[in-house]
Amino acid sequence: MLTAHLTLDPAFRVAPVRRRTFGTFIEHLGRCVYTGVYEPGHPTAGEHGFRRDVLDLVRELGVTTARYPGGNFVSGYRWEDGIGPREQRPRRLDLAWHSTETNHFGLDEFVAWTREAGVEPMLAVNLGTRGIAEALDLLEYCSVESGTRLSDLRVANGAKEPHGIKMWCLGNEMDGPWQIGHKTAHEYGRLAAETARAMRMIVPDLELVACGSSGSGMETFGSWESAVLEETYDLVDFISCHAYYEEHDGDLGSFLASAVDMDHFIDAVVATADAVGARLKSKKKINISFDEWNVWYMSRFQNAEPPRDWPEAPPLLEDHYNLADAVTFGGLLISLLRHSDRVTSACLAQLVNVIAPIMTEPGGRAWRQTTFHPFAQASRHAAGHVLRIEPVSPSYTTERFGEVPTLDAVATHDEESGATALFAVNRSTEHPLTLTVHLGGLGETRLTEATTLSGPDPYARNTADAPGTVVPRPNPDARLAGGTLEITLPPVSWNVVRLARP
Repeated sequence: MLTAHLTLDPAFRVAPVRRRTFGTFIEHLGRCVYTGVYEPGHPTAGEHGFRRDVLDLVRELGVTTARYPGGNFVSGYRWEDGIGPREQRPRRLDLAWHSTETNHFGLDEFVAWTREAGVEPMLAVNLGTRGIAEALDLLEYCSVESGTRLSDLRVANGAKEPHGIKMWCLGNEMDGPWQIGHKTAHEYGRLAAETARAMRMIVPDLELVACGSSGSGMETFGSWESAVLEETYDLVDFISCHAYYEEHDGDLGSFLASAVDMDHFIDAVVATADAVGARLKSKKKINISFDEWNVWYMSRFQNAEPPRDWPEAPPLLEDHYNLADAVTFGGLLISLLRHSDRVTSACLAQLVNVIAPIMTEPGGRAWRQTTFHPFAQASRHAAGHVLRIEPVSPSYTTERFGEVPTLDAVATHDEESGATALFAVNRSTEHPLTLTVHLGGLGETRLTEATTLSGPDPYARNTADAPGTVVPRPNPDARLAGGTLEITLPPVSWNVVRLARP
């Protein structure tokens, strides 16, 4: 039996829990939009064509923000195509995903959907094939009350009040050669700076995100962030990070430790941003918008044959997640929470069907993938402040990351309510881990709930016919006595412990 221990003390804080950590991403890619969030002919569809079964699951998931319309899609997108009467909207070729875009769902529908879902909208502007003028047009349409051509057009299209979008991404993955309009760091940095400066002339208090590297494995990683921030430092609030993880060649041990890589990625970007700030003699801190993250079996997509025609909403990137994926996913959530002092916004990519926690059948059912559960639990129970904890844990050797701790954990404490939540992953593929948690700093405490997402088969998954195969279940091996919690974490497991005042 493996053993580990840690101490929870509300005096040691990292930062407040950022509600934007629980954001998501809706891109015109595959079936994310069409037969995902939007399907007018579906039995549950409301007056706007939004699937109400999906909306119910989105609310249960606890999503707080939604990034739109891409992703790679945005770098070829003309936002004007998606407004006004649907019968007048043009059909376009989407070069990013080799599909036909009908534009039946566009900007105004997205904002209306966010209102129904109760989430904050977040927009990306096209800095691939377009630039400053088009970004200003989009901002005028969204943000000016009335009295100009584009604001009056929005009113005429049925949105009397401005959309009130505060957070904007200045393009997407512009470091990537796959991106339409790919640019060097200096080319992009200048364009992003000029776009940001112009947008702030209309709405000074926008929150703007500059494109960081598409991944820490990019050859330009680090130098890209440095060059872009040299141009944009005083004009933006965030630099973006994107990261996806998958199991390679049956190496489950490395896969379960993917959060080690995410930790390093975040720390490296923070260090680079702070170095630029120091060179510029600025007291400002650039935060991170980790606006794409997930488990994604990208190798399957890269090895697939591209379609020979231009289909509408084809099934693309529809990974079906298993227990091990969900546990790794939970570790990534722990990493994001652990860095809440600088990661103040994040977007799970994506929301429905496309590498998503929610799956749907066209015209039929919707169900929760295994990854749905860690996200929903963290969003529901993480509150107050993230606590600084230093677990003492055994380690194991991985091929990709060397020696890593078997236990990964983070905790939050809400001083007002007295609620404490501990989120923990046992990365061992073979052994249970007995965790001892010292609670003296919390005062009198009672155990309200302990759950585990685990099972004998790490590759078990949920389906439409068996949606309850992998779900959180009560952990019977949790005991609280004398200010000490002891709990046994099964191998390959995501675990949540909730504590409260008596």
